[in-house]
Amino acid sequence: MKDLAQDIMTCGVCVEPGSFALEERPKPQRAPDGARLVDIAAIGICGTDYHIFEGKHPFLNYPRMIGHELSGHLVDGPDAGQLVVINPYLSCGTCRACRRGKPNCCSAIAVLGVHTDGGMCARIAVPESNLYPATGLTAVQAAMVEFLAIGAHAVSRSGCGAGDQVLVTGAGPIGLGTALFARIAGAEVHLMDLSAQRLAAATSLFGFDQTHLVGDDILTGDLAEGFDLVFDATGNAQAIEAGFPLVAHGGSSVLVSVVKENITFADAEFHKRETRIIGSRNALKADFDQVMDAIRQGLIPTDAIASDVLPLSVLPDRFGELAASRDHLIKVLVTP
Repeated sequence: MKDLAQDIMTCGVCVEPGSFALEERPKPQRAPDGARLVDIAAIGICGTDYHIFEGKHPFLNYPRMIGHELSGHLVDGPDAGQLVVINPYLSCGTCRACRRGKPNCCSAIAVLGVHTDGGMCARIAVPESNLYPATGLTAVQAAMVEFLAIGAHAVSRSGCGAGDQVLVTGAGPIGLGTALFARIAGAEVHLMDLSAQRLAAATSLFGFDQTHLVGDDILTGDLAEGFDLVFDATGNAQAIEAGFPLVAHGGSSVLVSVVKENITFADAEFHKRETRIIGSRNALKADFDQVMDAIRQGLIPTDAIASDVLPLSVLPDRFGELAASRDHLIKVLVTP
C-alpha cells in the first residue's frame, strides 16, 4: 500500500510580513514538459528573503514560499542523482531581451521565491534549461552559486580588469561577491561600509585589507583622482549618489543593488568625467559557470562565506532573529 506521507513535503512560507511558518504541501510527482524534478539539497537565505519577511518587497503577494538560492539532485532520468545549481530566473524566451541573449533582464521575468513560489521545500519542478550540473561542488557550495553570480555578472558588465582601481560600497554578501570577482579579474579592490565589524570580517575572512568607513576621506594619495569603477551594493539611494563623486574621469558607476527612489547626479560632472552608469541585474549562465569554476579552483573561500547551516525545522523560531542580526552574518544556508 502506498505511503501517503511520501506525497507530502514541508515548506518554508512567509505567511504575511513578520510571520514565517512551515506548511505541508503536495510533493510534485511529475514535471511539466521541458522541466525536471529536483530534490532540494540546500537553500541560501538572501537579503530579498529578509525583505519579504519584513514586508519591504514591493512586488510580492503573500503567502509566498521563499527560496531562490538553490541546489539539489535530479530525481529521475539517466542523470538521476546529479547535483545541480538552479537558476531561479524564469524568462519568457520570446521578448526582445531574451532574443538578444539577455534572459536575466527578460521583460516578463519571474523569480522563484519572489514572483512565484520558490524552493524552500523538499522538491521542485524547474525548466531543464535552468539547471546547471554542479560537478565537484558540495550541496552547500552549489547553493551559494546564484548570489555569487550576481557579483560576477556585475564585474563582467563593468569590463573590470588588471590595473583598475575599484571601490565596492556595501560589504554584505552581494558586495563581497562583487569584490571577490573584481579581485579575480586583477583589480585593486577597496571596500566601504558603515559597519567596522563587516569591514573587519572582510579583512580577516577574505583578505581585503583596503577598507574604509563611510565618511572617511579616501580621495587622497594614489586615489586622489578617484576610482575607475565604483560598484554599489548598498541598496541605499543616498549611498549611490555619494558614490558618483568617487568615480574617476573616464570611469564607471555600476549599480548592483536596486532602490525604489529616484537617483540624481550633477549633469555637468557626469559629462566632464564622461561617466558611465551601468545597471546590473541578476546573472547569465556564463556567470554561473564562472562562479562554479572559481569555487573548483579554490578562488572562493566558501567555508568563510557560510555563517551557519540550519535545518528547515528551526526556521519558524529563528527567522526573525536572523533577519535582525543579518549585519553580522554573511550567508545562512538551510537544509530541508
